[in-house]
Amino acid sequence: MRLPSWLGQHLAALRALLVFTVLLGLAYPLALVAAGRIPGLDGKAHGSLVSASGQTVGSSLIGQSFTDAAGNPVPRYFQSRPSAAGDGYDPTSTAASNLGPESVVDTIATDSEESTQSLLTQVCQRSKAVGDLDGIDGRRPYCTPDGVGAVLAVFRADGLTGAVTRAVSVNQTSPATPFLATYQGVPVELAKPGEDYVAAGGLITPIRGDAPADPAVPADAVTASGSGLDPHISPAYAEIQVARVARERGAEPAAVRRLVDQYTTGRTLGFMGEPGVNVLELNLALDEQFPAR
Repeated sequence: MRLPSWLGQHLAALRALLVFTVLLGLAYPLALVAAGRIPGLDGKAHGSLVSASGQTVGSSLIGQSFTDAAGNPVPRYFQSRPSAAGDGYDPTSTAASNLGPESVVDTIATDSEESTQSLLTQVCQRSKAVGDLDGIDGRRPYCTPDGVGAVLAVFRADGLTGAVTRAVSVNQTSPATPFLATYQGVPVELAKPGEDYVAAGGLITPIRGDAPADPAVPADAVTASGSGLDPHISPAYAEIQVARVARERGAEPAAVRRLVDQYTTGRTLGFMGEPGVNVLELNLALDEQFPAR
């Protein structure tokens, strides 16, 4: 007996559903589980967990912060790069800040909890903090000495042209000192919370300043990765931390550098990406070879 066409179509759809359920719902996941148990891959399949003294302390694939309860860097450890994932290196909130190069003006609200920092100010603040921690020059172009974006809202007599009538340092508030005393003969003012100087007609004007074109603090020390979970820092960032870590642990800088080299990985397949230093593995090796005094 020939089945009605509509019933035949439903049976064909049911067969396709069963076939794809077996293939994609059972066979494919089981194949991936089997592949994850291949020697050499099994560690990554289980999260590349890292243990110390019999306890799991993290993953070699996920970064973590080495700070105290107040969020201050612990000097005896190499510091990781910044993270925008949650409160920092939160695997459940992996994300970037979504701030780009045009983010140069802070939002300074009357309620400090509603204030937000621009990407420029975050970079300036981090660079100054790294410079202070490691005793190097933390200056960067377009940054003020107190670690915010060096940006003016410039008001001109004829809107976009004409003589300057007013200049406001939009990222600095009282009691700071304006990073410039005057701009084209006009005294520079401090910003007032709640004021929108762009809406008022101010032209946003970043000021480069006299910082070196090639900052001593490398880029990965002041910017977060796209995932917010990158466990590596650049060899350049590791190098500027060697003297501090060696001093805090009573070790020779040369010995600490050898450990840095040991935990530095090259480019993937020899040409993709950049060399990186795994911070967690390096710090665990330091704890083993040069325990805190």
